[in-house]
Amino acid sequence: MPNGSRCPDCGSSELVEDSHYSQSQLVCSDCGCVVTEGVLTTTFSDEGNLREVTYSRSTGENEQVSRSQQRDLRRVRDLCRILKLPLTFEETAVSYYQKAYQLSGIRAARLQKKEVVVGCCVLITCRQHNWPLTMGAICTLLYADLDVFSSTYMQIVKLLGLDVPSLCLADLVKSYCSSFKLFQASPSMPAKYVEDKDKMLSRTLLLVELANETWLVTGRHPLPIITAATFLAWQSLRPSDRLTCSLARFCKLANVDLPYPAASRLQELLAVLLQMASQLAWLQVLRLDKRSVVKHIGDLLQHRHMLVRMAFQDGTAEVETKQQQPQGRGQQEEVGDSTFDLPKRKRPASPALLLPPCMLKPPKRTHTMPPDSVVTGDEDISDSEIEQYLRTPQEVRDFERAQAASRAAMSVPNPP
Repeated sequence: MPNGSRCPDCGSSELVEDSHYSQSQLVCSDCGCVVTEGVLTTTFSDEGNLREVTYSRSTGENEQVSRSQQRDLRRVRDLCRILKLPLTFEETAVSYYQKAYQLSGIRAARLQKKEVVVGCCVLITCRQHNWPLTMGAICTLLYADLDVFSSTYMQIVKLLGLDVPSLCLADLVKSYCSSFKLFQASPSMPAKYVEDKDKMLSRTLLLVELANETWLVTGRHPLPIITAATFLAWQSLRPSDRLTCSLARFCKLANVDLPYPAASRLQELLAVLLQMASQLAWLQVLRLDKRSVVKHIGDLLQHRHMLVRMAFQDGTAEVETKQQQPQGRGQQEEVGDSTFDLPKRKRPASPALLLPPCMLKPPKRTHTMPPDSVVTGDEDISDSEIEQYLRTPQEVRDFERAQAASRAAMSVPNPP
């Protein structure tokens, strides 16, 4: 070999370049010693001169990936495979994690938050591709806290400047209802509680759409209202066997968690159904309550658009009616004077207002009483108040003139 290089074992200068797989090595042709095995070099001239290059001086230092980052990248890929996501989703989620890891707030965060970042990147990818996946499902797989997950999710979306569309409500219903263990008979599931998945899903979608039209979903977490709608849909399909089942027992049978506000959403949805049932002639004579109205959910949903218009009125229309009410009262008084012989009829009940629950029942606010001001006479007098007591030159002259006229009038003697 040129440059006078010799074998370190036998001292021979017969060194040849041997391509072993994809790596070129220098081998002694006399004794077979591999001269450059395990030597990290950058250029061929370094190999020729047999100069080793340390790893810290090589280009590999810039491509170094920490152990925690390697572990989290594997978790991103494993999570995508568990959810059976396409390969493009996995690549996008990995790229989002690599970008998020470069942020100082994420890189220096605690281990609990770094583990949550894995699920956030997968959820962002699914939302962007309109893949039905809930935040609760990710938290269940990662054993993560929902509050920590939601705050980290919003932080990553804001820091990376991503455009993440909100999940469609219908897709969320389909994804969430698919996790209910109600569609196959089992030793823990009585036969009377087993229901067809397509029937229950279609009725649940109609109930959720009704809740959306009546302001029960706006500004609220969707899972409690979906849970309540699923429970009502399940009861209405076989009411004779299921009316005695409570919401808590239903969630236990379905193997899902009971969201805290689901009971309140259930009562609000039943109140809407009762208001709609009061507009059907064949249901007015039955005197329905919140339990018996479940039997007639199918009829109410079949005519829901007409019944909502009949049972509720728009809040803005109510405001306009109140403004026009004084004019109407004047006309009614004139008519009443001319037709005083006609008997007075009872005014029919007006439909309920179609407003969000937060406006129908606003929260009570505490009013603080202003502190009583005690006047002591030692308060500072403002400049504007002082100027009120100062007279202009014209006012001074007018005042002197008035005083002189008063003195002149007092000096004139009275006539005899």
